[in-house]
Amino acid sequence: MDSFGEILKNTRESKNLDLDKVARDISIDKRYLQGLEDEDNSSFPGEAYMIGFLRNYSSYLGLDTNLMIKLYNNKKIQESPVPVELIQKPKSKWLVPAIIIPIVLVVVVVTVISVLLINNKKVDNEDDSVVVSSKIKNKQYELDDSKFTQRVYKGDQILVPTENENKIILTVRDTLSSFGLDTPSGVFYTDLSEEQEIDITGDSNPDLIVYVSDLSYTDENRGVEVSILLRHGGNVVAGTSPTENVYSDDIPLITDLKSSHPQKVIIEDTRAYPFTLNASFLGSCVIRDKIDFNDSIETYFVRGEVFTATAHNSIRLWLSNSNTVKCTIIADTKSFDLDIGVPGKVLVEDIKWIKDVDGKYKLVVIELD
Repeated sequence: MDSFGEILKNTRESKNLDLDKVARDISIDKRYLQGLEDEDNSSFPGEAYMIGFLRNYSSYLGLDTNLMIKLYNNKKIQESPVPVELIQKPKSKWLVPAIIIPIVLVVVVVTVISVLLINNKKVDNEDDSVVVSSKIKNKQYELDDSKFTQRVYKGDQILVPTENENKIILTVRDTLSSFGLDTPSGVFYTDLSEEQEIDITGDSNPDLIVYVSDLSYTDENRGVEVSILLRHGGNVVAGTSPTENVYSDDIPLITDLKSSHPQKVIIEDTRAYPFTLNASFLGSCVIRDKIDFNDSIETYFVRGEVFTATAHNSIRLWLSNSNTVKCTIIADTKSFDLDIGVPGKVLVEDIKWIKDVDGKYKLVVIELD
């Protein structure tokens, strides 16, 4: 059977994909993809990273991820060194006792003295043990407008603010092999190097973006290094239906649009409803966004960061370097990727609902002059 590296390379080449395109599509650096195909462990900062990248790369190519992980583990076992006991010459049977007996006597004496000292300070030690145990109690963290990045452990709680000043409590359920988070709408699992949108209120709109940068496949006590970002706007709207508060009266007619650029229709329907924009960054970029009738906000992003916003009617974007941004629109549970720029181009775009002359609604992307 072929090795996992050969399978990755052969499958990629059969699909006429180059490493640069794959790296852009799944946001994994090209050198790590090359390291997987070459089966070069030294290319990765740790085994957890290699396994996580192998899982994502295999899934992207449509391969059986469990089989690929099994092939990797089989190769690791084959390359393990021969136990030293099998190649080491046996030592004299009298040499070991001659060394061990004096050491044992010394250890016994030291142990007796230590026990006596410990008994004399029993009360102090009990007090100290209380202090130590308090250090490993579960913690609570509260999200705010900034990105939350922290190593969390099983049982830790994350408090999410809502507009009515209550807090939604999320509990870390699993930290082994994947990051499990208990929410009011169910349990969500996120794998290593995976970015996931989470709807914690059950209204079909994403409330959080979760990204896992480090975890262990063998020791849950190591916890998980996780980044969590509130959706654009700061607070979660608890109990809101996805079809509420749509400003249908404010949707412009197609005849009122003023742009020399053609419209790109994303979706067409008999009604307008909220939609979500997700943007991930492959490099540095300044974004200014205006959501519906709110004030515009300007934010600087770097490689690896994400931006999300939900609008009822429209989102206007100013992008300083549009080629560094990968944008996806989610509407009516469907996803649409946007091709919105060339290297170094400053771009201004509207993503908005419009009303056609036949009465139907269209969600369109329009580049502004």
